[in-house]
Amino acid sequence: MPAGLVPEAIRKCQRAGITVRMVTGDNINTARAIAAKCGIIQPGEDFLCLEGKEFNRRIRNEKGEIEQERLDKVWPKLRVLARSSPTDKHTLVKGIIDSTTGEQRQVVAVTGDGTNDGPALKKADVGFAMGIAGTDVAKEASDIILTDDNFTSIVKAVMWGRNVYDSISKFLQFQLTVNVVAVIVAFTGACITQDSPLKAVQMLWVNLIMDTFASLALATEPPTESLLLRKPYGRDKPLISRTMMKNILGHAVYQLTIIFTLLFVGELFFDIDSGRNAPLHSPPSEHYTIIFNTFVMMQLFNEVNARKVHGERNVFHGIFGNPIFCTIVLGTFAIQIVIVQFGGKPFSCSPLSTEQWLWCLFVGVGELVWGQVIATIPTSQLKCLKEAGHGPGKDEMTDEELAEGEEEIDHAERELRRGQILWFRGLNRIQTQVCWGGKNG
Repeated sequence: MPAGLVPEAIRKCQRAGITVRMVTGDNINTARAIAAKCGIIQPGEDFLCLEGKEFNRRIRNEKGEIEQERLDKVWPKLRVLARSSPTDKHTLVKGIIDSTTGEQRQVVAVTGDGTNDGPALKKADVGFAMGIAGTDVAKEASDIILTDDNFTSIVKAVMWGRNVYDSISKFLQFQLTVNVVAVIVAFTGACITQDSPLKAVQMLWVNLIMDTFASLALATEPPTESLLLRKPYGRDKPLISRTMMKNILGHAVYQLTIIFTLLFVGELFFDIDSGRNAPLHSPPSEHYTIIFNTFVMMQLFNEVNARKVHGERNVFHGIFGNPIFCTIVLGTFAIQIVIVQFGGKPFSCSPLSTEQWLWCLFVGVGELVWGQVIATIPTSQLKCLKEAGHGPGKDEMTDEELAEGEEEIDHAERELRRGQILWFRGLNRIQTQVCWGGKNG
C-alpha cells in the first residue's frame, strides 16, 4: 500500500470524530515515530504513549486487579501502546467499552490479523480482520474482513455504514409523513362525509409509491465525503431524531391543511360539482380526483425534501448523482398522469384540465417552500418533540434493573472469556502439532 494512503485515511477518520489508537508489540520509540508519521499523534496535543508494563502499572491496584477508575484516567489520552501483549489489547478494548466517563458509551472498532488478536476482535463492537495476512482465528472473531488489507477500506466502511443509517432515516421520515396524512384523511373524511376522499385503489397506488418506489429512491443515495465531516452517532441515539420529528409533523400539517381545504371548499375554488354529496354509484368526480392528484403531487415533492434528514437547506444537492431517484420520481409522475387522465372508474378518477393540473403542481411545489420554512425553525426550541426508536437509558432505568443487567453482563463476559481461552489454547495446540508433523514428515 502506498505510504501516503495511511496518513490520509487516518486524517479522514479523525475528521469523522473517530479517535485512532495504535497498539503494537514494537518498542516505544519505533511506535512513536510511526504514529507521528501517520498522524495518530500531533505536535502540541496532550497525548500518552505508554509501554505495556507502564500501562498495567497505571490501571492495576496493589493486588494486581484492574480498576475501571484508574483505566478511565488513562485511555482518553492514550494514543500509542507499545510492547503490549494480547491481554493488554483486550483490556484496553473492554475498559473503553465499560467506561462511563462520557455522556454516551464509546463504540470501539479493532483491527487485527493474528491469532492473539481474537479476544480483542471479539470483544469490540466492530472487529476488522485482514483478509490476506489475517489468520482464520482473527477472521472468525471479526465482524468485517478487509479483503485488500488496506486501512482506507475502513474509511469506506465508515462512510457506507453512515450512508445506510441515513438512508433508513430518510425512508422513515418520508413514510411516516405519508402514513400520518393518509390515515387521518381516510378516517376523518369517512366520519364526516361518510365516504373517504381517497378510494381503495388510490390508496394501493399511494402505498406502492410510499413503500416500494420510495425505498428504492431514498435507499440508493450514493455515499459522499460529507458523511465523514460529522461526529459519529452514539449507540443509544434514537432512529427518529427531533429534526426528523419536526419534518414529519411539519409536512403533515401542511398536507392536512391543503387536503381538508380542498375537501370542504375545493368545489367553490374550482367552480365544479362537489364530490361530498355524490350518490353511491355515481361516476368519479373532478373534486375527489383533484384531492387525490394533489395528495400524490405533495408526496412526490416531499420525497425530494426527505433526501435530507439533518436540517440541510439545499435538498437538491447531489440529486443528479442518483439516476435511480430521478427515474423513480419522473416515472411516478408519468404513471400518475396516466392514472388520472385515463384511469377512469377503476381508479375512481375523472380527467382534469390543464389549469387544474397546474394548481395541483403548484401545491406540490409548495412542499419545497414549506420545507425551507420548517428548516428555519430551530430544533433546539422544540422541547415538546420526543425522539423515538431507542430503549430506556441508564437514567431511565431503576437501580434493580441496572444491577440485574450488570450481573448478567458480568456472567456472560466470564463465560465468553473462559470459552475464548479454551478455544485459543486448543487451536494453538492443533497448529503446533500440525507444524511439528509437517517438519517430521
